[in-house]
This record gives sequence, C-alpha cells and structure tokens, in this order.
Amino acid sequence: MPTLRAAAEIPVSGRSAPPTWVVVALACAGQFLVVLDVSVVNTALPSMRADLGLSAPGLQWVVNAYTIAFAGFMLLGGRAGDLYGRKRMFLIGLALFTLASLAGGLAQEGWQLLAARAVQGLGAAVLAPSTLTILTSAVPEGAARARAIATWTAVGGGGGAAGGLVGGVLVDGLSWRWVLLINVPIGAVVLAGALLWLVESRAGGGRRIDLPGALLVTAGLATLAYGIVQTEAEGWTSAATLVPLAAGAALIGLFLLVEARTKAPLMPLKLFRLRSVSSANVAMFLCGSAMFCMWFFMTLYAQNVLGYSPLDAGLALVPSSLAVILGSKVAPRLMPVVGARNVAVLGALVAAAGFGWQSTMTADGAYLTAIMFPGILMMLGAGLSATPLAALATSGAEPGEAGLVSGLINTSRTMGGSLGLSVMATIAAARTGGGRSPEALAEGYALVFRTGGGVLLVGVVLMLVWLPRGVVGRG
Repeated sequence: MPTLRAAAEIPVSGRSAPPTWVVVALACAGQFLVVLDVSVVNTALPSMRADLGLSAPGLQWVVNAYTIAFAGFMLLGGRAGDLYGRKRMFLIGLALFTLASLAGGLAQEGWQLLAARAVQGLGAAVLAPSTLTILTSAVPEGAARARAIATWTAVGGGGGAAGGLVGGVLVDGLSWRWVLLINVPIGAVVLAGALLWLVESRAGGGRRIDLPGALLVTAGLATLAYGIVQTEAEGWTSAATLVPLAAGAALIGLFLLVEARTKAPLMPLKLFRLRSVSSANVAMFLCGSAMFCMWFFMTLYAQNVLGYSPLDAGLALVPSSLAVILGSKVAPRLMPVVGARNVAVLGALVAAAGFGWQSTMTADGAYLTAIMFPGILMMLGAGLSATPLAALATSGAEPGEAGLVSGLINTSRTMGGSLGLSVMATIAAARTGGGRSPEALAEGYALVFRTGGGVLLVGVVLMLVWLPRGVVGRG
C-alpha cells in the first residue's frame, strides 16, 4: 500500500506516556459526549418550545445549529490537531463544548439556546477528530489498535443510541435543561483527566495552517449542511434549498483547486490516492446515510404509530444499543482472521437484513418482531461495519496526517447521516401524502427502511470492489 510522506510525529512533552487504557477511556468519553448531543435533544424539543416560545423553524434549528457547525468545522479541527497539538485541541474543543452546554442549559431566550448549540457544534468539531487521533497515536497499528478503535466505535454508537433514552429520563425526571446541563459535570471530569494524563504530540513542526483552504472547506461544508437541512422544511426543488447546495458545491470545488496549487495544503489531495482512505470514506458515507436514520424513524414509529411514550421508546431501543456495542467488540476479533473488508461487508449485509425486516412494519406491530429483533440486526451490522471502516481509513496515512484523516472519516459519517436523513424524510412524506393515520405513517416509514436496505446493498458492492483486501488488525 502506498503511503504519504509527512513530517514525523513530534512529542512535545517530557512526561512518560500514561497507561493505554486511560488514553482510550478519555478519548471515548469525549466521543460519547459529541455523539450523544446529536440525538439527546430530540425528546426535549417540545419542552423547549413551550418554555422558550420557539417557533417551529426555531425548534428545527436547535438541532440544525449543532449539526451544521459540527460538519463545517470538522476537517479544520482535525488539521489543527496535527499542527498545534492533539491534546491542546482536545482540551479546547471539550472546554468549548462544556461551556456551551452550560449556556444552553441556562438559556432564557430562544436565540441564546441556538447560539449555544452552534458553539457546542464548533467545540464538537474540534474535539471529535482529536478523540480518534489521540487513540490511534497511543496504540500501535495492529490488533491492539483495532480493539481500541472498536471501543471508540462502540462508545460512539452507544452515545447515539442512548440519546433518546437519556433525554427521556432527564426530561421526565428533571427538565429539558438537563439534557444540556448533564454535559457540564461529565465534561469537567474528562477535562481534568485529560490535563493530568494525556501527553501532547503534534506533527509537521513549524507549518502553518492553510488559511484560504480552511475558510473555503469550512464555508463549503457548512453551506452544504445548511442546504441539506433546508430540504425538510422547503423541499428539494425550492431556491432556499438549491442555492445553498449549489453554493456549497462551488466552494468545495474552489477548495480543491486551491489545495492542488498551494505548497502546504490543508488537505493534500494525494491523500485520496490511498485506496484505504478514499474507499473507506465513501463506504462510511453510504453506510452512515442509511444507519443514522434508523434511530430517528424507529423512535417515530414507536411513538407516532404504536403509541409509546418518549421514555418507553427509548427503553424499547436498549437492545439495539447493546447490539451495536456487541458488533463493535466482535469486529476486531474477526478482522485478523477474515480481513477488515470482509467484516465490513458482513456488517452491511447483516444491517441490510435488519432493514428489510423492519420494512415489513405495520400499524399494529408487536414489540419483538416490529422493533426489537430487526433493530438488533440493524445495529449489530452497524457495529460490525463501522470498526473495520474506521481502521482502514486510518491505516494508510502517515502520522502527520492522522488528525486530518480522523476529521475526514467523522465528516463522511456526519454528512452522510445528514443527507440520508433529509432524503429519507422526503421519501416518507411523499409516501404518506400528508396522511397522519398510523397506517399511513407505517407505510411511509416502511419505505424508508426498504430504501435504506437498498443503499446498504449498494455499499456492499462498493466495498467488495474497492476496499483493500489486506488484513487490518493482525499483530
């Protein structure tokens, strides 16, 4: 496999390295917070609207402000970690995230909450790439790194899965404010641990960040994300959607032109010549576009069709949450035996089977056959596929590109999930035709899962053809 020439890893601390498990635990705690906050606010939205007098579009922006900032700044956050220090960016990102959570939890006006959510997203974009980079820098490539990435994947999947349950418990037991305030004590503990135990490192000493490239890619990704989230309210053919989508694509195109000509690019385009990096990111984008939707539409099905309360809906998905953790932990045991590509393919096939089963849902479905068992298959497959894809995406690049590659894989998953959710919401709305009966909603949701299964099968073909055949995780 070809590799990139890059500056060597530069340790900048004379302290001895902490135990590996401490590094893994801190990195995973940061990732858990980031992923949890994508979904945890969903159950609190009605209470936020009643308390702060938010309009329907304003309520949508409680979610979108976080998502757009998160997606837009992630590549920049990853590269900043490479150049200025992974520990430093971890601390800055986590501090921003924690302070913004406090501000959001104490917000007295709608605009204050939206501003806090945007800053939360910025903090998450700086923090998320550092979590994976710190982990891969601390653990040598091979079986040990595969197991560490599996733990990171499991915690991230568990954070997304736990959002509905955690939000339901906090809203029912305390108030909507605690879906944000709960981050404060957790963030403070992780910050203290990171200050004490993490060792600083960076790569590419003396290089400065590519400011034109940083501005273009951040603006391009944020504008694309804005266009994607506009589809839910405006549709795919309105100017409010098409203009930002076209502008975002143009900015990304200009970014690529700048990167091809600058001496010290933010993203060296030769990175994409690495088969492992390019193929794993495309596969992650496709898988994320299907699997990210699962939690959203399963929760809607449980509440809007089967009549579950928010807390009951969260509890109903606990087996699925455990399944994604199980899949993530089984994957590194299989990877040295059958290869990372085959494990990723197996995971996508298992998930596609779950999506197919879920697409048979009806308005009077039983819990075991309409939620639990298909949900377990979907999330078991998600855990099996995510670990080898993350391992492949980070296996070919030099240490000097580690933060950038980590930001790229996170961006692929986030943008895939955002685009997939918008497309699937459009598909569901088109099938229901405005009907709100349980039968009409079940038909719309079923079509979403059939479509998601088809996307995963396309991903299977792509992985078989494009992913490297080598074994990741041996050693």
